[in-house]
Amino acid sequence: MQTTLQSEAKVAATPAIPPLLAVRNIEVVYDDVILVLRGLSMEVPKGAIVALLGANGAGKSTTLKAISGLLETEDGEVTRGEIVFDGERIHGIDPDKIVRRGIFQVMEGRRIVSDMTSLENLRLGAFTRKDNEVGQDIEMVYDYFPRLKERTGLAGYLSGGEQQMLAIGRALMARPKMILMDEPSMGLSPLLVKEVFAIIKKINRDLGVTILLVEQNARAALSVASHGYIMEQGKVVLDGTADELRDNEDVKEFYLGGAGDQRKSFKNLKSFKRRKRWL
Repeated sequence: MQTTLQSEAKVAATPAIPPLLAVRNIEVVYDDVILVLRGLSMEVPKGAIVALLGANGAGKSTTLKAISGLLETEDGEVTRGEIVFDGERIHGIDPDKIVRRGIFQVMEGRRIVSDMTSLENLRLGAFTRKDNEVGQDIEMVYDYFPRLKERTGLAGYLSGGEQQMLAIGRALMARPKMILMDEPSMGLSPLLVKEVFAIIKKINRDLGVTILLVEQNARAALSVASHGYIMEQGKVVLDGTADELRDNEDVKEFYLGGAGDQRKSFKNLKSFKRRKRWL
């Protein structure tokens, strides 16, 4: 009996492992007027893939820009709350300093430099580094994306899938602790979506890189994520493990195409079911 009590006491005394990223009750305002994020909170454990899901306009991309420090480029500002990465507050500091601390964002729409070659784009991803192992990491990227090694022309002539691979490879060149991925499936065929997400999972497993994944393709995102958050109107309305979200009836209906044989009115169900169950 005493041994059991001692074991329970040890468990209780063991401090919880802090998340790599913690977003705590933040609000984001654009142009000093438009409130986009409304008290949003979320956590990303070290080494995990976490999905951030929601419809267009829910605030997903704004959340990533708040974390990576890119809000100022669009006249946005975190006006409340805090963002903590690896034990340090990072909101309000310059984006290049955030990259140096270990966060790299893969922007929506790839944002590669089209009039540079694939190799030059990869070298660009290592601009914050001062070591002599850039060439070694380029070969590592080529191991994950062999097609990039074959494409020696300008990056603007790459296919959509190849450009997405280049954008992810460029992020790896910064040797990040965490990658923020914004809609990696956008504009890709179902076959390429499957390939890209398989590589994302492999990178997470092989390199231990933590990934926060913003996606509208909920099915693909939950296939690789361990945990997920669903956003509506600038705040988190539901979160849970990937299995819990896949089994949730509202998630099935609104994000996984599980409305059943008889198609229901999205508008009517949204106003009733979401407010009742989520909000």
